[in-house]
Amino acid sequence: MSEQVRVLISDKMDPRAAAIFRERGIQVDEKPGLTPEEFKAIIGDYDGLAVRSSTRVNAEAMDAAIPRLKVIGRAGIGVDTIDVPAATARGIVVMNTPFGNSITTAEHAIAMLFALAREIPAADQSTQAGKWEKNRFMGVELSGKTLGLIGCGNIGSIVADRAHGLKMKVVAYDPFLSPERALELGVDKVELDELLRRADFISLHTPLTDQTRGILSREALAKTKPGVRIVNCARGGLIDEAALKEGLESGHIAGAALDVFMQEPAKENPLFGTPNLICTPHLGASTNEAQVNVAIQVAEQMADFLLLGGITNAVNMPSLSAEEAPRLKPYMALAEKLGRLVGQVAGADIRSVAVEVEGAAAELNMKPITGAVLAGLMGTYSDTVNMVNAPVYAKERGLDVKEVRHEREVDYHTLVAVTVGTAEGDKRVAGTLFGNRAARLVDIFGVAVEADLTPRMIYIVNTDAPGFIGSLGTTLGKAGVNIATFNLGRRKAGGEAVALVAVDDPITPELTEELRKLPGVRQVVPLTF
Repeated sequence: MSEQVRVLISDKMDPRAAAIFRERGIQVDEKPGLTPEEFKAIIGDYDGLAVRSSTRVNAEAMDAAIPRLKVIGRAGIGVDTIDVPAATARGIVVMNTPFGNSITTAEHAIAMLFALAREIPAADQSTQAGKWEKNRFMGVELSGKTLGLIGCGNIGSIVADRAHGLKMKVVAYDPFLSPERALELGVDKVELDELLRRADFISLHTPLTDQTRGILSREALAKTKPGVRIVNCARGGLIDEAALKEGLESGHIAGAALDVFMQEPAKENPLFGTPNLICTPHLGASTNEAQVNVAIQVAEQMADFLLLGGITNAVNMPSLSAEEAPRLKPYMALAEKLGRLVGQVAGADIRSVAVEVEGAAAELNMKPITGAVLAGLMGTYSDTVNMVNAPVYAKERGLDVKEVRHEREVDYHTLVAVTVGTAEGDKRVAGTLFGNRAARLVDIFGVAVEADLTPRMIYIVNTDAPGFIGSLGTTLGKAGVNIATFNLGRRKAGGEAVALVAVDDPITPELTEELRKLPGVRQVVPLTF
C-alpha cells in the first residue's frame, strides 16, 4: 500500500520534507512553481499535497483532485490560501503546523515592539545618512507598560512570556482563553474594549476569520489610548489599513509595525511612507529553524495520516494520534457500520443522533467514533461522505448530535450504541467487538441479536410464526440468492421478530417486493456495508 501512496510538494520546502516521505515509503514529487493549469492537470494523481503559501488550493483545483486526494498539509500556521470549507465538503483533511514557527513569529513580534519603542529603523537610516539626530529619537521603555494581546494561543502565549521577562503588564482578549489558562500565563483576561482602553502596545496573534476580520476597525482604533503602538505579525486584514494610516498621521497612534498586509506581496500600499510606520515582508516565520521545523512536521503528519490514519493538527476534523489510530480503527469500523445500519433502516426521517460508549470504548477518544457513526449514517444519502465532511452534512440536515460516555458495568467488555430520533420515536442499535477486532451487532431496536455485519444483508421484521423461516429460505432459493448466515431475534413468542440474513448475492428490487409479500412480513430493507 505504501508504495502506491503519492504526495506532491508544490511549493519550495526544506528538502527534509521529501526525505521523510521517502523514508516512510511514500512516492513524492517536488514541483514548485506550477501554473494553476499545470497544477490542476496533475493533482488528481496524488493522495497528499504539501504546500507553503504560494500554491492556492481553491474549489476548482480540488474538483480536479478528487476522488484521490485525501489530505492537504500546510507547512505553516495560516491556511488562508486553502479553501477549507471546499476541502471539508469534498472530504479532504486540511492540516497545518501551528507549533513549528510559533517561537520564530513570537520573537519577530517582540523585535517589532523594541523597534517601535526605540524608533530603531528611522534612527538607523538617519545615522547612516550622517545626521546624528540624537534628540530626535526619544523612545519609550517597554518596562512597566501594558501590552494588549489580541489572541493568546500558541504564539500569543509565547509573546506574553517574553513580555513578562521585559517587566511588562499583559492583558489579553481571546474568547477561547479559559480563566485557568489566563492565570497560568499570568495575563489579565479582558474584553476587547477594555484592552483598547488600557494597552500602551497592542500585538495581534489571531487567525483571519469572519469573526476577526477588521477586528481593529476604525471604531476600535478610535477607542485606543492616545499614543498607542500597534504590532501585527499575524494576518493582513485584521486592521483597517486606511484608518490606521489616519491614526498615524494624526498622532493618535504613535507607531505601527506591520509584517503582514491585506494584499501580498505588498509591493505597493497606501500605508507606505506614513510617519512612524515600520514594515517587514512577512518575515514572521522566516528563520532557518522555522523553515526546517514546519517542513519536518508537515511531512510527518501527512505520512502518519496516509499510512496509519493518524490525524494531527487538522483544521477541519478532530485529532487522532498515530498511536491512537490502530487501537481506534476497529471501533471506528464498528461505529461506521452501526451508523450505516440505522441510516438504512430508519430512512430519511432522522432528527437527532446520540452516540453512546460503554466499557473499554468509554476510555477512548470519542470524537473519531462519533465521526465514523456520522460517516456511516450520512453515507446512506451520499456516496461522497467520509469522516471529514459527515459532520457538515449532518449539520446541513439539522441533526442534533450528542455524545454520551458511560462509566458503568455492562454485559459486554465494550459497547458502542447509536440512537436516532425519528417521528416514530427513538431507534437504537448497539454493537461490540469480539477479540477486540470483529464487529458484532448485539441489539437492534430493542431486540437482542448476535450478528456479524457483512457486505450484503437483509433486515426483515415479521410476526413470529411457524413456517416463516422456511418460506423465506424458499423465496431466496428460487431467486438464486445463497444464504451465508441467518440471525434471529424476537421480543416475545408470537410477537415481533427480526431476521438479519447475510447473503452472497445482490438483492434486487423485485426480490425485495417478493419478500414483502410473505405472510406476516412488516418490513424488508436490503442492507450494504
